[in-house]
Amino acid sequence: MPFAVYMVGLGIFTQGTSEFMLSGLLPGMADDLGVSVPDAGLLISAFAIGMVVGAPLLAVATLRWPRRTALVSLQAVFAVTHVVGALAPGYAVLFVTRVVGALAYAGYWGVAVATAVALVPADAKARAVAVVAGGLTLATIVGVPAGTLLGQYSGWRAAFWAVAAATVVSAVGTLLAVPGGRGAGERPSVGAELRAMARPQLWLSYAVTAFAFGAVIVTFSYLAALLTEVSGVPEGWVPAVLALFGVGGLAGIVIGGRTGQSHPLGTLGLGLGGLAVFSALLALTAHVSAVVIALVFLLGLVGYVTNPALQSRVFTLAPGAPTLVGAVNTAAFNVGNTVAPLLGGLVIDAGHGYASVAWVGAALAAAGSAGVLWAARLRRAERKRSPRGGRRHSEARTTRVRVTADAE
Repeated sequence: MPFAVYMVGLGIFTQGTSEFMLSGLLPGMADDLGVSVPDAGLLISAFAIGMVVGAPLLAVATLRWPRRTALVSLQAVFAVTHVVGALAPGYAVLFVTRVVGALAYAGYWGVAVATAVALVPADAKARAVAVVAGGLTLATIVGVPAGTLLGQYSGWRAAFWAVAAATVVSAVGTLLAVPGGRGAGERPSVGAELRAMARPQLWLSYAVTAFAFGAVIVTFSYLAALLTEVSGVPEGWVPAVLALFGVGGLAGIVIGGRTGQSHPLGTLGLGLGGLAVFSALLALTAHVSAVVIALVFLLGLVGYVTNPALQSRVFTLAPGAPTLVGAVNTAAFNVGNTVAPLLGGLVIDAGHGYASVAWVGAALAAAGSAGVLWAARLRRAERKRSPRGGRRHSEARTTRVRVTADAE
């Protein structure tokens, strides 16, 4: 795996830490800024909305830029927003920095995945995506607890300064490791990329992405409350259990990176099916702490085993849109990240308790599984229509497109 891919993953780690660390900083931020905790929580929603909007918007804005230039520029904007955020005199300024930072981070995600898959051969694309996505998993295991700890001892502003510094270091690494320019023959065009994305299978894949990540994040969002209020886990053990979720997620990323390229639909089907089953078991056994702790690890495993396939498959479905296709997929992830916790909150507010969010996760995973079955059916129909067992006529002309069809 090229070293540049790991540096791009480091960029996801530094920025992903900021994406999730506010959950551990909200009480201190609310006190310092003179707002309620729910109002402080809107900073998380602002970031998620910025991600949804920013991914396709920044992908278009930077489409003709050399990828190294785009990556470093977006990291620079992200770092500046955190410096301004650390110095923010009040809530309004901080809110704006979260939105702008999310726009830059979303753009970075889209370019980062496109860069990683462009640096490796076709049979290594899923592994390259796994390395990039693994940066976010490491952020949940290492970055978020570290940011929370720093915030507890030195204040939330110190955590923002730390993210800014780490992002600058990552940007320097990107500048040194990622090749300048684009690949030979690459002539990016918004119109051409949009035309390449006009395929039903692709948009079905985006729907599966939203359902899959929503199924993971809805339970994770309320996991700390479920552990302490329902399972009876001591508050001091909660960070360790959350880290266990991250360890499971890291294992899932590794496994999915190996299977997602050769068997994408099989990986998605097994992952989402397992996510539905384990989420339902969590809802049924939420009062048994030992079982819950084991299920937390398994939820991380099956929840993230789908990630490389979700990320890499869209590139095989629309190889002519290497930048936009990944950016829209990033937006799809964040649709799940925004809507699913909202659904979980509505269920809790309706009086069904914290364990009920696991049922929401099970339902979303089941919907994603239905999408995978539909995708498999569409693929079989395409193969029956093709005179050569499912490969489109153009696939006989180039090795690259043959590999694309096989990976589907």
